[in-house]
Amino acid sequence: MTLYRRVVLITVSAVACLSAAAVYDVTSGTDDAIAVPVPDARVAGYCHTLHQELPSKVIGLSRHDLKTRSDLVAGWGNPAIVLRCGVQRPLVDNDPNADGVDVDGVGWSIEQRPGGTFRLTTTLRKAYVEVTLPKKFAGDVGPLSDLADAVKKSIPVA
Repeated sequence: MTLYRRVVLITVSAVACLSAAAVYDVTSGTDDAIAVPVPDARVAGYCHTLHQELPSKVIGLSRHDLKTRSDLVAGWGNPAIVLRCGVQRPLVDNDPNADGVDVDGVGWSIEQRPGGTFRLTTTLRKAYVEVTLPKKFAGDVGPLSDLADAVKKSIPVA
């Protein structure tokens, strides 16, 4: 392997590691970069439409730009309620005994995360939308209720 090729591989590896490390941590309340999903073109189209439909407020918290600027991510409040559109189907959906909830006509799978946060992901839609709730909003379906109309208008049922 040539020296040039080694340098390129090392550089690409370093960038990948740094990108993976720059994932939003809702437990810290920091507004670090959020991992942006990489959906196919069809799903990205649904996500773009969702981005335009998202409310300016969720449970009274104002929407704000996150360090990661993309039509695939949005945030409200601090610590932020974070929405990512175009994520992969969560593994928890393979478990017939997994927790789930239907809020205003949108189904969500529920995963409790370290630090008391929750990750909720839409079910039975043509694109998966993930909402991460900081610990202080655990058990509050208000954010999901505020997002339901935008999801229903933008992302068809599968």
